[in-house]
Amino acid sequence: MSDAGSRPTDAGNPARPVRDEDAFDVEAVAAWLREHATAYHDDLVGTPEVRQFPGGASNLTYLLRYPTRDLILRRPPRGAKARSAHDMGREFRIQSALAPVFPYVPAMVGYCQDESVIGSDFYVMERIDGTILRHDLPAPMTPEEASTLCQHALDVLVALHEVDVEAHEELAALGRGEGYVARQVAGWTDRFAKARTDDTGDWSDIVAWLEEHRPDDVAQVLIHNDFRLDNMVLDPEDRLTVIGVLDWEMATVGDPLTDLGGMLSYWVEAGDDEFFQMFRRQPSTEPGMWTRQEFVERYCARTGHVVTPEQWRFYEVLGLFRLAVIAQQIWYRYAHGQTTNEAYAVFGPAVAVLEARCRSRIAGADGAGA
Repeated sequence: MSDAGSRPTDAGNPARPVRDEDAFDVEAVAAWLREHATAYHDDLVGTPEVRQFPGGASNLTYLLRYPTRDLILRRPPRGAKARSAHDMGREFRIQSALAPVFPYVPAMVGYCQDESVIGSDFYVMERIDGTILRHDLPAPMTPEEASTLCQHALDVLVALHEVDVEAHEELAALGRGEGYVARQVAGWTDRFAKARTDDTGDWSDIVAWLEEHRPDDVAQVLIHNDFRLDNMVLDPEDRLTVIGVLDWEMATVGDPLTDLGGMLSYWVEAGDDEFFQMFRRQPSTEPGMWTRQEFVERYCARTGHVVTPEQWRFYEVLGLFRLAVIAQQIWYRYAHGQTTNEAYAVFGPAVAVLEARCRSRIAGADGAGA
């Protein structure tokens, strides 16, 4: 965790001036923290400098820079289509409950439900001092180092899936019992229908394929649901060691293979076609980085799950479909003028690319197998 005197840089994603549409009353937040975050009283002197992290396209993340401590504020975006995906209280409670048993979550500072403070609820946490890998490596890695980094990422994912959910009331409450995979197919299908725009293609055959091929749950474990290299914080002194995992907004109790499938839907390989290469947001094409197939094989070897290439195809298509729905929800906000961030203009065409990739995987091309 960031100590009181640390000044983390996050070179892979430096904070920038706050976008006008994402600005909030900084003094109101400072006053709220002084009143409610009493354990941090000595560090909350004056009004913090506020900057915004550009990464991500869901919840908004800000750096609160005090003279002796950096904090992080998270809040939902304006015009969010699915409020259930932007539940700040839930995200705060999950990390609070995880802290004693999973040493990769930031320390929580406080959660504010009073929307009069900045126009929405929000929570504040300590900043983990380290490096976040983005599109490209900040410095070269050998193939051996890249492979070790993949191994460490896998170790953290397995450790998360091994958390004893039933031993922790807050975590156990996330579970809804058997049928997680079925609920995922139905839930993402419903979200897609609600976020359609005039340019949305016909996904009915893809949805029908998912319904026809969905398996029973292989287990009920704690899953992150957005596990990626660019949601991990690496030790600033040893960039192969994971010290933090961020963005817990979609965490729940469910099937672990859907967590792996979601992770690998973002995992672009050097041999992927040029259209899918446009999706790369992490340095997964570097020499030595594992392939999607290697991740599946090594995860199954560690956990004892057995999945054939044909069975794995479902999880891969579900991961791609879910990614398409997320992109469509963001495109909906942009298309309806709920955000003016031009970075979101690419999400409409991205949905079409993901549609083509889903069809390719259903046909049995370009995939990972175990």
